[in-house]
Parts: sequence; C-alpha cells; structure tokens
Amino acid sequence: MIQLRSSGPEDTRAIGAALAGLARPRDLILLAGELGAGKTVLAQGFGAALGVLGPITSPTFTLVRTYPGRIPLIHADVYRLEHLQEVIDLALPELLDEGGVALVEWGDVAATTFPPDYLSVRIEFADEEEGRWLHLRGVGPGWAARAEGLRRALAAWEKG
Repeated sequence: MIQLRSSGPEDTRAIGAALAGLARPRDLILLAGELGAGKTVLAQGFGAALGVLGPITSPTFTLVRTYPGRIPLIHADVYRLEHLQEVIDLALPELLDEGGVALVEWGDVAATTFPPDYLSVRIEFADEEEGRWLHLRGVGPGWAARAEGLRRALAAWEKG
C-alpha cells in the first residue's frame, strides 16, 4: 500500500495527473471516500493530464461520462446504484475493451463486479480542512507489477 498526503485540491489534482502519467488503455481505478473527500478533484487532474478539454464533473446523475484524450477517460459513479446488477448493466468492462481508462467513484462498493485487476484509491479527510490522506493499493498482477513505478511517480506526496 502507498500512503500519500495532499494538502489541498491542487495537490489532489497533481496526484491525479501523476497517476494519469502511468495510465494504460484498459486500466481500472476505483475511487473511494466520503462525500466531498476529493474523488472528482482527483479525476479532474487525471483527465487534464490525459488531455481532456473542458470541465470534468461528477457523473453522479449521468452515471458514466466518456471524455476524449490521449487515452479516452471513462468516468463513472456508482453511488446512486442500489443493486450490483445495475453496476454490471453499465458494461464498464466492455467500455474498457475499447481502449479507455476508467475511474469509478464509489467503486469500492461494487469491486466484486469488476475484473480482478485494478488500482484502489481511498481518500480520507485529514485533520485540517483542506488536507487529505490517499491510500493506494494495487489489486491483481497488472498493478502489482507497476507498484514501484507508482511509488516513484508519487514520491513527492508519500507519507513519511
């Protein structure tokens, strides 16, 4: 597990951008954390680094948004879904097969419906108002093989 410290939204966006620098087609990243923790803020930095133009907003009501970029960004939010079948019906694995990278907000609650190779990013509030802790854990062989690259790319924010 990699533990990071963000002192505010700009750090969280920069962490997202650093993650995007390592992104590959068909990557799956599950974002977890309370409302307002910074999941969409991280997605904004990630998308900007992929070359997404225009605003990236929470897909809470649309469920899935796709943005063109260096690698297409699939930004999903499963917060409003009540049954795992609804998550399956979103067909995210099929969208990934088209070569995009997916960020799934609230993805931890539906992890069993996704392929068993993903990066989990849990964002937690820190003591001060703007600060956050980010806990990254690679699940599956693809992310395990990239652990050292993740650590290097994120060293500036690593909890010491």
